Amino acid sequence: MQAIWNDVVIAESDNTVEVEGNHYFPFDSIKQEYFKKTELTTMCGWKGMANYYSVDVNGKVNKDCAWYYAEPNDAASKIKGMVAFWNGVKVK
Repeated sequence: MQAIWNDVVIAESDNTVEVEGNHYFPFDSIKQEYFKKTELTTMCGWKGMANYYSVDVNGKVNKDCAWYYAEPNDAASKIKGMVAFWNGVKVK
């Protein structure tokens, strides 16, 4: 699987986990140079608190387009240490 934004592969892995239609990529599969942590957090009733990254590719920023659960609830333990995408990031 690949995550692509602004025509650049920002994450790539054969070991994604699919939850609710989203592919979660292992942290070590994201290209760190494109990612910047943001202050945004959201809460999911069964997964827990999500934290976000913005992605900057060739000077174009996609704000809060990647999220992860640093300490997911037990029900979502399989996505600990993994990142998912939305907001225009193509996953294929």
